[in-house]
Amino acid sequence: MPPVWPTIEQSLAEYGSAVLVTLADVRGSSPREPGARMVVRPDGSFSGTIGGGTLEWMALAEAQALLARSQAGSVRRLKKSLGPDLGQCCGGRVTLLIERFGANERDEVASLAAAESAGLLVTVTTGDGERPVRRPVRAGEDVPETSAASVRLADGRVIERFGAAPTPLYLFGAGHVGRSLVNALAPLPFAVTWVDPRPGAFPEPVPANVTCFNDNDPVRFIDGASTGAFVAVMTHSHALDLDLVIAALKSDRFPYVGLIGSSTKRARFVAAMGKMGIASEAIARLVCPIGLSEIRDKAPAAIAAATAAQLLIRRDALAGEQNNPHRSSDLGDARHA
Repeated sequence: MPPVWPTIEQSLAEYGSAVLVTLADVRGSSPREPGARMVVRPDGSFSGTIGGGTLEWMALAEAQALLARSQAGSVRRLKKSLGPDLGQCCGGRVTLLIERFGANERDEVASLAAAESAGLLVTVTTGDGERPVRRPVRAGEDVPETSAASVRLADGRVIERFGAAPTPLYLFGAGHVGRSLVNALAPLPFAVTWVDPRPGAFPEPVPANVTCFNDNDPVRFIDGASTGAFVAVMTHSHALDLDLVIAALKSDRFPYVGLIGSSTKRARFVAAMGKMGIASEAIARLVCPIGLSEIRDKAPAAIAAATAAQLLIRRDALAGEQNNPHRSSDLGDARHA
């Protein structure tokens, strides 16, 4: 969804109020995870989702009821059983926190909006009274590291994350698949550095999360890429593809190195890298053909969709490893064959 607090700030400026709906707690099965959010505006529009269906429809009605009130600072907590109360098949129990923001909260919202706009915002929320007290985590404060959007601690504090630290992705090649892939990644948590040496290769405009570089030496971007970035190679030149893949694998700093092409192309690249003395362990990390193998359609948009899904799977696996160092990651069927 769009940034939470800047969206609320904009609604305050345009309409004087806004409601934040948060899926605060989940017990059992639910359409969304704790921390899923919606921002609801007085004109009836909203952004984000807590899972759709009857639960979301009810939450929107409650939000509009709060917006209809003249006083600011209204808060409601609703506990619902998805089956008995709402007729949904998930079967779990959820708690919704519905908060109305008005003129009295303008300064608080502006501060949080500025912090979220500057990057990932992590807050601590305390209090179960009329208005929860929410503030950014202080430097050095003892809070658990987690990628979850909302976590309730044993002492009652709630740690919330707003926005997502995007995964850097270096995309080499602005052909048909490259163009489709940047469009597929536009709403997803990736910061794309898009490199192609050919003049006029990039379309106009490009998504906001994409930075384009028309450069005659694409390989130098591998050297400058941050550790932990993802690399996707799909240039117009197999020779350039090989140079990029070798540089990325030898660097041993990237958890995902994907190459567009067939199993035959992979075999030829593997043979060439073997003759060049590239370690077999490094070669084994190459994801080629790129994308989920279950999607067999070779249209650019289909390959892009399969690749975007694979990138999300890898991103989620890495987040799981960070939250649980003992968990092993697995790309599943990542088109290695």
